[in-house]
Amino acid sequence: MTRSNSAARPAPVPARRRIRGLDAEERSAQRRLQLLDAATELFARQGFSGTSIEQICQQAYVGTKGFYDHFDSKEACYIALLELITAQIRQRVLGVAAESAELEWQQRAPGLIAAFVHAIADDPRLAKVSFGEAGGISPVVEKQRRGNRRWAAGFLDAQWAGEPDADAGAQRRRIALALATIGGLFELVADWLHHHDDGGSPDAAETLTEDLTHFFATVGAGRQARQ
Repeated sequence: MTRSNSAARPAPVPARRRIRGLDAEERSAQRRLQLLDAATELFARQGFSGTSIEQICQQAYVGTKGFYDHFDSKEACYIALLELITAQIRQRVLGVAAESAELEWQQRAPGLIAAFVHAIADDPRLAKVSFGEAGGISPVVEKQRRGNRRWAAGFLDAQWAGEPDADAGAQRRRIALALATIGGLFELVADWLHHHDDGGSPDAAETLTEDLTHFFATVGAGRQARQ
């Protein structure tokens, strides 16, 4: 007895339903981006504590259920947003670092500082969310923020001095100095935000660039004097 053709063929895979050219997975990714963009706008305008999940959903045109499909809480949404902004900043700074790797620190520094400033000042909402809002939200957010500072300190130390020091004490002191310098950078950005609340203007970005350039040049001169 021969088997029928229908029995020999595998069952057809149902086609994914597409709405406006997007399948379910693509629509979910789009909703997540809409929520993050809405959160960026609202956190920058009215702060973390002044923003509700319902407001984020209304701004994004996404239902509350859609919000909880992606984030467990408003805090989780903020952390995801902070991670996204941090990744964008790192990408721009690392790109400049790679292009100028053969130069001395004094020659690399202006390009690195400019890349950092433009990463947060071209869209002033990003600076407000990541530097103006990050402090004091919750221990989880503070841990994320501290991790970002540690990464930045390690990056700065590598730009300054190259390979890690073989002596553990010397390496710890190097990282401590870099961490203190990054702390100064964070404070300068926070102060800049308070004095340039309009944001986005070329003059505002230029002011921050000048202040950070002077700050890093002064710290660099101190490092050289100690060596």
